[in-house]
Amino acid sequence: MSGEPPYLGQNCVTPFSRREIMLRTLWDVVQATLFRWSPRHCHCFRARLLRLFGANIPAPSQVVVFPTARIFFPWKLHLAPRSMIGREVIVYNLAPVMLAYGANVSQRVHLCAGSHDFLQWSMPLVTAPIVIGTNAWVAAEVFIGPGVTIGELAVIGARSVVVRDQPGRMICAGHPCRPLKPRPDPQ
Repeated sequence: MSGEPPYLGQNCVTPFSRREIMLRTLWDVVQATLFRWSPRHCHCFRARLLRLFGANIPAPSQVVVFPTARIFFPWKLHLAPRSMIGREVIVYNLAPVMLAYGANVSQRVHLCAGSHDFLQWSMPLVTAPIVIGTNAWVAAEVFIGPGVTIGELAVIGARSVVVRDQPGRMICAGHPCRPLKPRPDPQ
């Protein structure tokens, strides 16, 4: 027997093209300066910066994106009108992340649209989109994993870990997150 024993990440290669890596580097600079330093109330300005880098934001003046939010791939982000990305939210959108009309993502939420295939030594990237439904509210410090859809008008309780789809019009919480009771219509 020769050679070293196998290890996680062995023969790992980036799934990203050179162009995407360059774009991502440029976005990092813009996000760390213009985006981050912009005054708190300048949501439209930040939405326009995101659009400049390929985000699908049909109405930049009708979304809220806080300057401390961290978006990794703007070109994989869709923000419908009246949606909101709160303070210190991490949008690790290795796959598309979509916030529907009125979707509200509160402070320090982590939207993680990727993982790794741990059954292979090379640990290749595995991605799946995240969808936050119409008027759904994701409360503070929630983790949402790859491939999850949150239904319309759902409430996801603070610090929940969401690894499966959650139904619409339900209050959901826990580790793992699960539906607890119906959500009444807002007044």
